[in-house]
Amino acid sequence: MSTKSKDSRPGGRSARVRAAVHQATVDLVHEIGADKVTIPAVARRAGVNPSSLYRRWGTISALLADVATRQHDEETPELHGELREDLERVAVWTLNDLSRPGGVAFFRAEVAPDVDDRRAGLRECLRRVSTRFQAALEAPARRGERTPSLEQVLDRVVAPLYFRVVFSIPETDEAYARSLVAELCDDAGPGPAATPRSSA
Repeated sequence: MSTKSKDSRPGGRSARVRAAVHQATVDLVHEIGADKVTIPAVARRAGVNPSSLYRRWGTISALLADVATRQHDEETPELHGELREDLERVAVWTLNDLSRPGGVAFFRAEVAPDVDDRRAGLRECLRRVSTRFQAALEAPARRGERTPSLEQVLDRVVAPLYFRVVFSIPETDEAYARSLVAELCDDAGPGPAATPRSSA
């Protein structure tokens, strides 16, 4: 077996180095702020040669974006199959994730200066948040309950949360997140999903 295949397998050296670098990045963001974190600083904290980080990630923005992707994929709120309660859980989780130390910084890192990288980062961010909220809609929809569309959730819950956190608008708290969900669910109305009428 080649050295390359050993390093790239799950649990191999490459995975251990990535985990160490990610943890060092998170720790430094919490300690000094994302704007002060550099590749050499992360390398020193992780005990890795800086050249390895430059080869793998290239820039600190790319590294921050990679950390954000891993955190979002590994940490997801638990769902119980009830529409409003699950939407509230995901909305509160999303708010807390953005509001934690470095949360907005990790999001901004995905919105890279390069146009192509920015589009890719935004698409990935949208994919992750859509997947979480879509999961909250699926069980009620399978039971035939009336549910808002994913687009409505993104427009009326996700967009306001991101906007208010990014611009540090006061009173953007868990109660506000729940109120967005309540308004959306109230507008959707109770009862079974509407079925299209057949034409006479």
